[in-house]
Amino acid sequence: MNDTTAHQRLSTPRALARLLPFVRPALPRLIAGLVVGLAASLAALVIPLVLQWAIDGPVASGDRNLLIAAALAVVALGVAEAFLIFARRRLVLAPSTDVEFTIRTEFARRLQRLQVAFHDRWPSGQLLSRMMQDIGLIRRWLAFGLILLLINLITMLIGTALLFRWHWLLGLGFVVCTLPIWVVGYLFEQNYGVLSRRSQDQAGDLATAVEESVHGIRVLKAFGRGGHALASFARRAESLRETELRKSRAVAGIWFWYEVVPVLALGVCLLLGVLLASRGELTVGELFAFFAMAVALQWPMSSLGFLFSFLIDARTATDRVFEVFDAEILIRDPERPRTIERPEGRLEFRGVRFAYPDAGADEPPLLDGLDLALVPGETLALVGATGAGKSSLTTLPTRLYDVTGGAVTLDGIDVRELTLEELRRRIGVAFEEPILFSASVRENVLLGRQDLDPGSPEAEAVLNEALDVAQAGFARDLPAGLDTEIGEEGLSLSGGQRQRLALARVVAAAPDVLVLDDPLSALDVDTEALVEAALRRVLAGTTALIVAHRPSTVALADRVAVLRDGRIDAVGTHSELLATSAHYRELITSGGSGSGSGTDRTTEEVTR
Repeated sequence: MNDTTAHQRLSTPRALARLLPFVRPALPRLIAGLVVGLAASLAALVIPLVLQWAIDGPVASGDRNLLIAAALAVVALGVAEAFLIFARRRLVLAPSTDVEFTIRTEFARRLQRLQVAFHDRWPSGQLLSRMMQDIGLIRRWLAFGLILLLINLITMLIGTALLFRWHWLLGLGFVVCTLPIWVVGYLFEQNYGVLSRRSQDQAGDLATAVEESVHGIRVLKAFGRGGHALASFARRAESLRETELRKSRAVAGIWFWYEVVPVLALGVCLLLGVLLASRGELTVGELFAFFAMAVALQWPMSSLGFLFSFLIDARTATDRVFEVFDAEILIRDPERPRTIERPEGRLEFRGVRFAYPDAGADEPPLLDGLDLALVPGETLALVGATGAGKSSLTTLPTRLYDVTGGAVTLDGIDVRELTLEELRRRIGVAFEEPILFSASVRENVLLGRQDLDPGSPEAEAVLNEALDVAQAGFARDLPAGLDTEIGEEGLSLSGGQRQRLALARVVAAAPDVLVLDDPLSALDVDTEALVEAALRRVLAGTTALIVAHRPSTVALADRVAVLRDGRIDAVGTHSELLATSAHYRELITSGGSGSGSGTDRTTEEVTR
């Protein structure tokens, strides 16, 4: 499904640096937030210096005025630190959300541009978890984790350097005692990175399982398999729980070391400090200031465990997001596109070979040297046995998939030489399984008419005509009429209603060529007859390729093409093929390769 090898070769800084193009517009405010946050930490580091001066000066001399000044200075530094922390948050929150918006929008744009073959391979839950969970985690890391990590590391370097100011032996003892932190941090990264990636992938798998259960809830209930689905979900959830527990144990382990090591360092330095003070090499103020500084460094040091785990989570999230950004867009506009000057609607398949991208090397192509030509204004029915490749053929004219050999041409131009926008404006497709969106009836039907203002009289005329052709007048009787929100995937409607709205959508698009993949399969006999009568008017001046599983659909066609063994076996009128093609007669009399229903008509009815 995905390839993490390239990402694993990148170091964490280089992997996260890939975010820079998205982060660049927000850099000024993020850097300002870093500077302000660092100023807050430095204000905290100044307090031990003021305390040393106060103890060795006003406290020792008894100067009350200077003592009050020292107290006020400490309060002022504390207030300044709090204000600067507040300012840091205000500076970084807005730009980090802008970065999140930009990445998420670009991610959605990428998903729209990637070919259908990509979506065939990737579970939707994995894409959803990257879109929502991973990009959200990156935003939180930019606003909080990255800034704090840099601030705390710089604070530790400055604070550790200041420790040498009072006595080199104390500074050296503190540094040596804290060295295990860096060793533990390195080992932690090696282990936690694997767990973080596993956890996020398992979360995506779990999202996929939830989505499948929700979309298939009718099937699960009908077959009484809710318990089975729940058990499958529980297994996935248990795997994720185990991984999260291992992550938690890893984080707890590093937190232990980051809490204990500074305390041990303080204990060792206390012994050294007392010894040095007893020998007169340190004043009481210097010793007090040293430990105040060491305590001030304890939070930056102990926070490294959390910040390192946050860093690794962000790196893993970045890897997962860029797996989608790095996916190659195979179906794209040509570098030098051509334009159809005089649209006629002539569609041709010339020596077409096609195999799905995930097909094995030893598998024969689904289509192998197929030739078929539709003259302008002709309606041609395509019939064939189940699995012959009829539906696959309908995906080639609009480049949902590209041919692996030969060419599909529109008005004499290879469809790969046209822009996708022009191609898909000139060829409209209605699929056997209709997909509707969570929008109004009006928006769904006019989806392919970006040239129309939805509220204009012209748009209303196109909408009403399309609904009438598809016999979808039921939409006007919905609670809010044509403004009724259909709901997710239109599942609140019957299969026939969804299919009629999908047919209305392709009719409203008014393309030069219509490609219909068994568009009437869910309709009853009476409704089908009405739709066929209306379609005849629409198809009179439009080139149409109709996948036919039933004799009633064949009745719409001027000619019929028989698909067999990856090629066109015969082409002719219905009557001609009945007389000359035994395979065609078998397909027709079997009700369209066994995929028909009780609404199929007999051969004699079609002939009449």
